[in-house]
Amino acid sequence: MASMTSPFEPHDVTWNSVSPRLVTARLVPGTISLGIPAVAGIVLAVTVSPWFWILAGVPAFFLLWSILLVPRQVRAIGYAERDDDLLIRKGVMFRSMVVVPYGRMQYVDVEAGPLDRRLGLAKVQLHTASVGTDAQIPGLPPDEAARLRDRLASRGEARLAGL
Repeated sequence: MASMTSPFEPHDVTWNSVSPRLVTARLVPGTISLGIPAVAGIVLAVTVSPWFWILAGVPAFFLLWSILLVPRQVRAIGYAERDDDLLIRKGVMFRSMVVVPYGRMQYVDVEAGPLDRRLGLAKVQLHTASVGTDAQIPGLPPDEAARLRDRLASRGEARLAGL
């Protein structure tokens, strides 16, 4: 019986990982948005009524879930440059892999919000002829994001010139 190969693990592909600092960048906003209701619920449960422990417990549960899940999600993100295309994978339970041919790229953005800049991270966003393509690589060090942007742009131009 022939061995099954996964559509998410092409052979002869070396995956590049994103920075582990992306875990912090994803957990900080969640901790703030879930931590405030949890603390408010605790204060109300202690001062007003024990029924407010429910208000504290629900966001605390989702915060704990995020703390356990986000590191696995970040480890699942990867990208690989091949001769004719770029592969981007993500997801733990619901996995996806996007293949972007260099000749289909229209332009490449590098973005970084305030928290990303503080943590030394950037995101490379690929824009293609297809509006449905979700081609982005978050959590890259700025120098790697700049290198990837320049390399993808030059490969895209070379493929377009050959058409």
